[in-house]
Amino acid sequence: MPHTDDAPPLDLDHRTGWPTDLRVLIDKYPRDVWPTHPNLGDLSKFWLSRHDMFRELNTALLSASDQLKAGAVPADQFQAWFIPRINVFLSQLNEHHTIEDHHYFPVLTALETRLSRGFDVLEEDHETIHTGLLTLQEAGSGLARALAGPPDRIGFAAETMSDRLSGFLKSLHRHLDDEEDLIIPVLLDRGEGALGG
Repeated sequence: MPHTDDAPPLDLDHRTGWPTDLRVLIDKYPRDVWPTHPNLGDLSKFWLSRHDMFRELNTALLSASDQLKAGAVPADQFQAWFIPRINVFLSQLNEHHTIEDHHYFPVLTALETRLSRGFDVLEEDHETIHTGLLTLQEAGSGLARALAGPPDRIGFAAETMSDRLSGFLKSLHRHLDDEEDLIIPVLLDRGEGALGG
């Protein structure tokens, strides 16, 4: 996304939060008021819980791959724990973003046109994250092959997986935090009924 010298870049690799023009509602509804706000309904709570699950699972996957890299966990035990969880992580995050792009973002953009640029940025984030998911999938396949082969290949594959998960975790946290700061205040301001069925 183009930017001028006095405007910070909003791409996922450089963003450090929302600029002033996209903070109109997060400044009105900061995070500390969310838990007790009467408009924090079931959808908002579910959305936030899904985001927390993605953060926690990404962190747990990184910890597990670091343990494998350090030789602190047997390969078979690691494989039984890691492979199903990374598959869930990849598929659920992709599904979550697809629903947002095709349903929630268009509705929210129509509800709060002042934030339309922010929703465009979040959609661009999803493209970046999708690319990251593909690299995680590739690293996961390489790790699965290494686990089925000679033990001396496991360390390198685990290190590759850890590196990919570590970089992905940073991007994912930035995206989820910014998405919450854009969406939850809209829902608090308008009420969840404004999203329709």
